[in-house]
Amino acid sequence: MKKVLEVLQDSTIVSKSGKDNRSRFWRLYGQVAAEHDSDFLERYSEDMGSILLFSGLFSTVSSSFIVSMESNLSPDPSDTTNALLTQLVQIGLHNLTAAGFTPEDPASTWSPTASAVRIQMVAYASLSLSLLAAFGAVLGKQW
Repeated sequence: MKKVLEVLQDSTIVSKSGKDNRSRFWRLYGQVAAEHDSDFLERYSEDMGSILLFSGLFSTVSSSFIVSMESNLSPDPSDTTNALLTQLVQIGLHNLTAAGFTPEDPASTWSPTASAVRIQMVAYASLSLSLLAAFGAVLGKQW
């Protein structure tokens, strides 16, 4: 503490026109603290800007991958079309027993693979965390 007081007393930042040593100390402390706070806010504001930029870019890329993987979670419509066309051809050839009386729907027995569901879960989790990081950076910059 003595060392701090000696440095503060010898400094030229604050004029020595105060009433006593305590008032000069607190006035100098206020200036140094304000300078430190402004440096701190400037540095972390730049960091929040970088976090906001990279989380936004990651969210964009992650969203594009999620959109491209979305087709793995639904049945292929061409399978249904092919089954119905096969049935029409069988009817056209007068082979009613092979065609059957009810249309065949291959989509009714289809389900996504477990790996596709897990990959989608991880992709959505990463997108959610990225958006949460961007939201935190926006709140940090506004603070």
